[in-house]
Amino acid sequence: MSKSILGDLKDDIVHGAKAPIRAGREVIGTIRALRDGRASYREVGLTAGATLGAIVLLLIILFPLYYMINVALAAGTGAASLYEEGFFASPTEYNLAAFEWLWYDSGFFFRPNYQEAPTVGMWEAFTGSFLANSLQLVIPTVVFSMILIIPAAYAFSRREFKGRKPLLYGYVLLTQVGGGISIAALIAIYVVFNQLGLLNSFLAVSALYAAGAIPFNTWLLKTFMDNIPESYEEAAIMDGASRWRVMWEIVLPLSKPGLAVVLIFVFLAGWNEFILVQILLSADNHPLSVGLYRLIDEFSTPWGQFSAFALVYALPVALIYFFSQRYVESGLSFGGMEG
Repeated sequence: MSKSILGDLKDDIVHGAKAPIRAGREVIGTIRALRDGRASYREVGLTAGATLGAIVLLLIILFPLYYMINVALAAGTGAASLYEEGFFASPTEYNLAAFEWLWYDSGFFFRPNYQEAPTVGMWEAFTGSFLANSLQLVIPTVVFSMILIIPAAYAFSRREFKGRKPLLYGYVLLTQVGGGISIAALIAIYVVFNQLGLLNSFLAVSALYAAGAIPFNTWLLKTFMDNIPESYEEAAIMDGASRWRVMWEIVLPLSKPGLAVVLIFVFLAGWNEFILVQILLSADNHPLSVGLYRLIDEFSTPWGQFSAFALVYALPVALIYFFSQRYVESGLSFGGMEG
């Protein structure tokens, strides 16, 4: 399955790289069709108008992204220059000061000003960064969640056992209120973590995130697996395959779209968490979301630094969605067919 996913990623990269070539061929084909009379100017005009409208809409949607890039490059490390430059700063005034600050002094990739301490190695400096803290939250969250979500979704989808319906109804209930339980019970969670000595533990906080992500994502993956014909599994069992092999070699490869959606949702659960980590983790272990918030000052905000930080912070999510887009679209559409 991993080889198949890597092959799909390679195909997506090649397909995206050849997009200009395909666009050029379509333009040439349209011109030839007009000359040969196979297409009318009206049809081409309507298509061109629709394409132009889509481009305009895309530019409007992407304008906040452009503005953040513009601010990161034009405002540098200043706060007031954001308002001086306006929406369309001159490219001649662009600089990389904000991104240099992000690399060296922000604490994003390394401890702030780690180069001033010659005895601190690069790896040691990385382990104290916001990025390292986020990874220590996200990776266990994804592992804990997927270990429980996949077998639970398969069991709910394919097995009949006592208490199955009450558990399913309980999962449905938790999908609706699970996200708010952690916030509503914030004081209780803090007291429990404190009594158990789990404060400032990445694994404990990751387990809490996973517990909140499991109900909804289990139901989502279960709903997707319901659409996989059982005849595939029956044929494999007739050939002597075990239940474990059936799930691993048949159900999971066919569930790649659903798994992609679940993986993104679980990743976001740990990557974007903001409130709980400020309560359960010390300042030295705060992740990127809190590091970004720290840049906001009561009187002024370094917008260039803030934009550079936010852009790089959002980049992993954008890349994950881009490379798993084909699975996400399929998973969301098939996942909603049955209940």
